Amino acid sequence: MIRDSLKAAQVSAMKAGDKERTAAVRLILAKIKDRDIELRTQAAPADDDAMVTEVLQKMIKQRRESIAMYEQGGRAELAAQEAAEVAVIEEFLPAQMDEAAAKAAIAKVVADTGAASLKDMGKVMAEVKSRHGSELDMSKASAWVKEALAG
Repeated sequence: MIRDSLKAAQVSAMKAGDKERTAAVRLILAKIKDRDIELRTQAAPADDDAMVTEVLQKMIKQRRESIAMYEQGGRAELAAQEAAEVAVIEEFLPAQMDEAAAKAAIAKVVADTGAASLKDMGKVMAEVKSRHGSELDMSKASAWVKEALAG
């Protein structure tokens, strides 16, 4: 499980004295704990790794947005710090599909759902997320779905 590997990484980073990595892993674990608390009122998630992956993907998205803003503002040191956090977070994500495999998976979902136009994009995106949410960057997948439905 991803959660177990995060806890092990925290311990090893602390033993190695790697303050930046320890801080990043602690931040990840705190976000996961926040998500656990949010989900207490709802039914327990069926797949813990899927929930953890969702949290990690959201954290990466936030950091990439921050990097862009820091670079526009001329704050290279803060952008570098965010990039270092992204590198640590990405270590714990499951392997991501490459572009060709992602487009093939999206084409299969489009065929399976019978989607014919951009009006069906919501239905296709929901199915893509349920089937391949942990393996795809959904922001890129959105553009690929739009491309598949338009073409």
